[in-house]
Amino acid sequence: MDTIWDLLFSRSEHLLGRFSGPLNFRLVVMPTVVTLLALRADWKDAKEGRPAFLGAFITDPVERRRLFRLALKDIGRVFVVAVVLDTAYQLMVLHWVYPGEVLVVAVVCAIVPYVLVRGPITRAVRLLLRKRAESHHRGV
Repeated sequence: MDTIWDLLFSRSEHLLGRFSGPLNFRLVVMPTVVTLLALRADWKDAKEGRPAFLGAFITDPVERRRLFRLALKDIGRVFVVAVVLDTAYQLMVLHWVYPGEVLVVAVVCAIVPYVLVRGPITRAVRLLLRKRAESHHRGV
């Protein structure tokens, strides 16, 4: 059992070390880029009256395919860059590549921000557009 705890502790040290090690800018830049891509997609979805990303992805199989392709298009390159940069970080600092850690960092930097931003922003933009339309109809 001690071996499992030692393994988990060393992996958590590896992951936390990324915040202060070389290439740490990627932990801010990549989520920011993905968030901007999600915002752009949200704005477009709201203007076209499409449903929120996560809700539609979960409940509508037809919409799921379209949303998956759009998400892949938006985050695919950032995900690849996250994998490459974390691999470079590991080679520079750890002198070894831990594929599981690479995937954790790539998912956290590229996929998680996209999914978290997509739904709420679509709803907020839709509300903003609705209020703007209502005030326009009232002649304000």
